[in-house]
Amino acid sequence: MLKRIATAVVLIPIVLALVLRAPVPILAVVAAIVALLTVHEFLKLTESYGVQPLSTPTYFFVGIFFLLLALNVGNEKPLLSTAVFVYCIGCAAAVAPFLALTIAMRREDLRSGYPAAAASVFAFAYIALPMGMLVQLRQQWAGAFYLLYLLLVVWAGDIFAYFIGKSMGRHLMSPRISPKKTWEGAAASLVASVGVGWLLFHNALPISSFLLRVGLIERRDGLFGLERPAIAPIILLTIALNVAAQLGDLVESLIKRGAGVKDSGALLPGHGGMLDRIDALLFAAPVLWFYAAWRVMQ
Repeated sequence: MLKRIATAVVLIPIVLALVLRAPVPILAVVAAIVALLTVHEFLKLTESYGVQPLSTPTYFFVGIFFLLLALNVGNEKPLLSTAVFVYCIGCAAAVAPFLALTIAMRREDLRSGYPAAAASVFAFAYIALPMGMLVQLRQQWAGAFYLLYLLLVVWAGDIFAYFIGKSMGRHLMSPRISPKKTWEGAAASLVASVGVGWLLFHNALPISSFLLRVGLIERRDGLFGLERPAIAPIILLTIALNVAAQLGDLVESLIKRGAGVKDSGALLPGHGGMLDRIDALLFAAPVLWFYAAWRVMQ
């Protein structure tokens, strides 16, 4: 527990500073590093399933994807930025299976080709795309505020699920996949996320003003006055984010249980690997991105 808290105390200020203040190209580089580390952990997990993934081509493809994001096309024009990103992910989704299967044709054992290609393409869709969505979200109006909202909602849900589930949990949610997760913890997670989401948007103006005053955001990155959305849709969005985050946690538990391991790695003391730390975010990020993209296109 002490290692877990110490790691969080060190990492949280760094993450918040990057999310709020870092230029988009820098954020894209950091997201690329996190994505590559996570992809590496995931591909190592797939080896426990008897799959020999296409590691180097996968790293290369993920790197190229984030390089395009770092070019920061349309940064000052949210609609253009969103449109370019949609075209990029559509192209990547179409090209990735073709490239992976073409490379897998060079395998001496042809039976290993398809599983290897499938693992690599899934790694890109499961990890790189959601991380890319976080970068593109930062390019939209109030992007920094929405990223702050996403992180705090996911973190609050995770913290309350852990402590309430540990102290009061009695009814197991999915004992075959994650024996320690309980319905009591899930309910506490949902309540905590909704509470944090409501507080953030109810106080959006003073929070944005404070962040602007101390130089952590620019004006386009906060919510001021009439820019604030209605609370009711935000409550529904927060519920969707929390459910997605909890599913993301369960999905990673499924992958690890099938691989016969407790943690995806040992990179973060007290937290396991990078995939262990961002598993909930990988499912929640697309939910928020779709909402934000819908807002931009109205």
